[in-house]
Amino acid sequence: MNHLLPAIRVALSQLSKMSGAGSSSSTSAASSVTMPKTEGINSVIPLKVTHPRLTRKISVSDSDAVGSGIFRRRLHTVLYYKSAARNDSGWVVAGWFMESLGRALEEQPLLAGRLRRAEDGDEKEFEIVSNDGGVRMMEAAWSSMTLSRFLELKDRDALEADQLVFWKDIDEENLQFCPLFYVLVTNFECGGYAVGISCSLLLADPLGLASFLKRWTTIHNTLLSENDMSKLPLFFLMNVRRFGDTPSIPKITSNTTRPGAKIFSIAKNMDSNEMICSAVASVCVEEAERRLGTKMASKYWLFLKEPSGDHLKVEACWKEEIEIVPSSVSGVIREFNWEELGVSTEVAFFKGSSPVHVSFWINNGSAIDDGLVMISPSSSDEGCSGMNVIVVPATEEVEEKKI
Repeated sequence: MNHLLPAIRVALSQLSKMSGAGSSSSTSAASSVTMPKTEGINSVIPLKVTHPRLTRKISVSDSDAVGSGIFRRRLHTVLYYKSAARNDSGWVVAGWFMESLGRALEEQPLLAGRLRRAEDGDEKEFEIVSNDGGVRMMEAAWSSMTLSRFLELKDRDALEADQLVFWKDIDEENLQFCPLFYVLVTNFECGGYAVGISCSLLLADPLGLASFLKRWTTIHNTLLSENDMSKLPLFFLMNVRRFGDTPSIPKITSNTTRPGAKIFSIAKNMDSNEMICSAVASVCVEEAERRLGTKMASKYWLFLKEPSGDHLKVEACWKEEIEIVPSSVSGVIREFNWEELGVSTEVAFFKGSSPVHVSFWINNGSAIDDGLVMISPSSSDEGCSGMNVIVVPATEEVEEKKI
């Protein structure tokens, strides 16, 4: 594993750059609880140089879309684990993450990539390039909080968004320096820990992220089986530095509002032309409004991923009544439950230790009142290609599953 050392950039020098004013929101729980302290920051890159480099084209409908906050939209998930054994702690798990995540990124190098403007100079064209810039991974200690106590807090959602995930908004003037994927491992006083994931919606939707997490879990457990578990991982933070040396980093969360989200699945061969996708989006928006008991703003953003996965279109849309729904759309839409993602049962970084609680939510970014619809291709066991549709209104509570 020594060959990894040159590839891992310990980014403690960036602490001052990443610090700043955190979320202005506060809760009664936050005022009486000592917040977690960040103890280490690393960049994890694919273990092998990505060659040839992969790219995903990002096309926006107009230049105003860039300033509207579309690059600030992201998906968050937090997985909570009880300590299952003496060598099962957040510090140990994070140490093994340094290699297992690097292996997983070999298969999905775009997650470690960066956003940049297209080389042709068009202000409406961007691309994500797999330049091995790295996933930012952080480790924190919450010495005054136990896992069980945290899960019982009335203000847990706000604290979770403020303290257990990390996100730094993409700097539109310096795109090439901004990570699109963050991992934050927080250790509770009791030995339990939380793994918080933040992922730009330009990279993945909830189903894509769930698929990656399950694959990463498989790689992680394979790595553990290949090594002597009685020994600590090479990248074990407690072996390389003293706690308390690192200044605390405020968790930069642009907005702690958690809009509800509905996932719909269309398991039928369908054309992915703009007319069909527009009809699908409108039907799913109407169904999401009915199920959530809310109304989306008249304007929403449509993230449309092409079947190849190499091109993402971002368009501004307005709700319109559909007088005639194409027969290829009507009657084939079903709701896809969060539980079906499989994260709560299949993402066990220590074999046999599934998360005791999982939270998912999509953050629309700061001061964004528009709704969001994401459409991506899907495939079934029967070989049919369909669509997955995620609808995110502006306001509602996060949908969670408690084990």
